[in-house]
Order: sequence, then structure tokens, then C-alpha cells
Amino acid sequence: MELHQIADRIAISDFLTAYSRAVDTKDWALFRSLFTEDAEIDYTSSGGIAGGVEEVATWMESTMAMFSTTQHIIANETVAIDGDTASVQAVLFNPMVFEGSDTLSFTCGGGYDHDLVRTEDGWKSRRVVMTMTWTTMGG
Repeated sequence: MELHQIADRIAISDFLTAYSRAVDTKDWALFRSLFTEDAEIDYTSSGGIAGGVEEVATWMESTMAMFSTTQHIIANETVAIDGDTASVQAVLFNPMVFEGSDTLSFTCGGGYDHDLVRTEDGWKSRRVVMTMTWTTMGG
């Protein structure tokens, strides 16, 4: 693997970390900044919505308010880079605590499929599909 390929892999891993951090800290400006203006976001498998960045970010802001704590753990990244584009699949593990509770309320698992594009501001997602594969209530 060449140095520029290693640098791309690290930058893509940093992108995934920023994505998790944006959702878990409810930093919706950061969330928006991780997508291209014309990005398509699909969270329908988890009961969410599909749409553009602004529509989904607004929905996320209101929906995630019901949780005092979330921890989006993204792992097992599979990255295929082709010039200035990349396909990324990653596994998701997400324990969450409802607002007003002090115990684990809800946990889900699944994965993300991102289509990334290299921009002047780094890698951004132009399409993401979240696939929910399991859920459990309580701890």
C-alpha cells in the first residue's frame, strides 16, 4: 500500500469518527458539514427518514433529543478507494439512554454504507444508507 492510500484510509476513518461524534454530541453543524450539498441520507430501516442533508439533520436534531446519551461505535470498516471516490461499509453498535433515565434504554446494531467523495475540505458522504439488523430494549 502506498503512502497516499494509507493517508486516505486514515482520513476516511477520521470521517467515520467525526460522524459518530457529531451524532453523539448532537453537533448538527458538524453533522451537516460531513455531507455534500446534494447528499442522500437513508435511515428508513431504523424507522427514520430518507432525504437531503438539511431535512435529515433537522429530523435528527428533534429525534435525538429524546436520548440523553448515545454512543455510536463504528467498526469493521471495509474501504474501497477509486481515485476521488470511496465506498465504505462499517458495522454499527449503538447503546442509548432515554432522557430522564439513568440506565441503558435501547441498543441497536447494523451498518452504514457510505459513498464518499474527496473534496477540498476532505472526504464527504454523498450517500449513506443505514441498515438496522437488530435492536433490544433495556440493558
